[in-house]
Amino acid sequence: MKMVINKYPVRKQLVQILMELLSLEREAVYRRLRGEVPFTIQEVVTLVSAWNISLDEIMGVNVGAISFQMKAMNYLDPSEEEIEYLRQLVQSTNNLKYFPSTEFMYICNELPRALLVGYDELNKFHLFKWAYQHGDMKENISFSNLYISEEKLNITKKYYQAIKQVPNTNFIFDSKIFNYLIKDIRYFCSIYLITEEEKELIKKDMLELLDYLQEVANKGCYPETQNKVNLYISQLKIPTGYSYSFTPEVNTCYIHVFNKFEIYSYHSDMVANFMSWMQIKKRTSIQISEVDVKNRIEFFMTQRQLVESL
Repeated sequence: MKMVINKYPVRKQLVQILMELLSLEREAVYRRLRGEVPFTIQEVVTLVSAWNISLDEIMGVNVGAISFQMKAMNYLDPSEEEIEYLRQLVQSTNNLKYFPSTEFMYICNELPRALLVGYDELNKFHLFKWAYQHGDMKENISFSNLYISEEKLNITKKYYQAIKQVPNTNFIFDSKIFNYLIKDIRYFCSIYLITEEEKELIKKDMLELLDYLQEVANKGCYPETQNKVNLYISQLKIPTGYSYSFTPEVNTCYIHVFNKFEIYSYHSDMVANFMSWMQIKKRTSIQISEVDVKNRIEFFMTQRQLVESL
């Protein structure tokens, strides 16, 4: 049951979660974690369902195949179950500050959630675009009428604070990442679902994000926490977004699909391959944080000019 033990790096938190999920006393949980008492079939089923993992993974069975999973969510108006999942995501991200070797790496052709969620109008546009492409909208809804639950907004703010706790982060951006975003905004303006005033608010957020990213690139870290951040610009087109998280306990790789979803795997071989592939990607990318002042200045100058043209 290594997957159970590794799900939450902090043992006290794991014990508390298992007590609540399985309706067990504290000592009963500790006996299971020590291997003195096996988890029952019903308990295993409960954990598989709650944590959205496979029976093979939780039992440590190798069937010769690598399974990926996807947690589909309604990001506009999440259910209580989905809210709880998001809370656990924030808590587990916060806990990463206790593990200095933890690393996140993102390769992306769209601005990643870790950055978007700090900017209200920009994050709202990302949700708006997702709702039109993959949501369950029965009719055209304008940007101004898009409803996002208050609870979801509060969790979003907590996630933005939590992501800064990661000790080491790498971003590799497609060189046209802002071009793609601007093109999307122009499309929705052209069909009158975003007004000129709303466009200006999104534009303001984009400029503020560029200011923040330049500060991160200059310092090589998140200014709020001083945690290490490396920014790269890919010289080759990035066809899709993918990422991995590496911790001493649990490693995961993700392929970002349908704008707001991810398919993911905890399989050690696949995670190792992802880490290798993504590190190789640095060979065709230019690091603009700390070391390359000329390319850093040129990149941010070009992006600001693009945004100003919106």
